[in-house]
Amino acid sequence: MKLKTAITVLIFSLALAFIFMGCGKKQAKQTPPVEISAALLNPDPAQLNAEAPDVFKIKFETSKGDFVMEVHRDWSPHGADRLYYLAKNGFYDGVRFFRVIDGFMAQFGYHGDPKVIAAWESLNIPDDPVVQSNKRGYVSFAKSNMPDSRTTQLFINFADNAFLDGMGFSPVAVVTAGMDVVDQLYNGYGEGAPRGTGPNQGEIQKGGNKYLNDNFPKLDYIKKAYLLHE
Repeated sequence: MKLKTAITVLIFSLALAFIFMGCGKKQAKQTPPVEISAALLNPDPAQLNAEAPDVFKIKFETSKGDFVMEVHRDWSPHGADRLYYLAKNGFYDGVRFFRVIDGFMAQFGYHGDPKVIAAWESLNIPDDPVVQSNKRGYVSFAKSNMPDSRTTQLFINFADNAFLDGMGFSPVAVVTAGMDVVDQLYNGYGEGAPRGTGPNQGEIQKGGNKYLNDNFPKLDYIKKAYLLHE
């Protein structure tokens, strides 16, 4: 009887272990693989420079829920044209929110595949004048301090960050639904090097989602982003 009891306890313990292991895996948000189209690996210059509609919406289905941003071409014409192409061709599917700073902004836009990142690295967007302010919920392209350095990265303002206006960050869109979802994006990793220990952008460029999945598994991500046709 004692042997049977010991075996029962062992089986029960192993079952509990598997359950806890499964829970642990659920907590790590592993981004699923996405299909990469030729439009992302070899962008067509004619389509890339085509004029976007005056106003259009993009729906983002994320690991935290859904949100919608409304893009206005008169706010940032070159930015809107680029964003239309990216959304139309599924660029943001599987993309991680790699830099989320509480009270400041949530940044995303590195594709999960390093080959796609490399293909877009030099496809810069000409600067646009700043005609809107970086208020809460407004969306701008990230850029360096060099002219015409915008490519694919966007950030959503958590607060009224008007100080960014004078630095040339031109809002291109505003979140019209689901800002409460944006507020909940995981922000525990903070800034990357050299200011912090969060995701390193150089490593993201080299390793894509594999680097982020392996080292920063709690980051939220976009399941799918697509144009809304109303």
